[in-house]
Amino acid sequence: MSDEIRLSAVTVDCPDAVALAGFYASITGGTLTHAGDGWACVLSPAGRINFQTVPGYTPPTWPDPTSSIMMHLDFMVVDRDAAEARVLAAGATKYDFQPNSEQCYVYADPAGHPFCLTTWEATATPTQLG
Repeated sequence: MSDEIRLSAVTVDCPDAVALAGFYASITGGTLTHAGDGWACVLSPAGRINFQTVPGYTPPTWPDPTSSIMMHLDFMVVDRDAAEARVLAAGATKYDFQPNSEQCYVYADPAGHPFCLTTWEATATPTQLG
């Protein structure tokens, strides 16, 4: 027996699981491994992201301290400008408010979830990473 715990995937609520999975497969270079019945999975080079269709889904509002985002995804990139062009072409929207623009840009996916393109870990020291 082992008490090991490993992250298997992150599951994201959305109005259309297959459509949002297609967006994330496109921007990560991943593969849509399951699509249907309100559930979709993307296997990317960095791991798996699951998507589930939720009736009545309401996207988070950002930045709004009274609106819960619950979570957001951070993606490591080498060239933020090139990665930005890729996510915008795939259907993302860049937020006007950018609180950490020296290392991170914040976007909304087509379902309204915030996500970041960051170079932070590439330049941070182990102490800065916590």
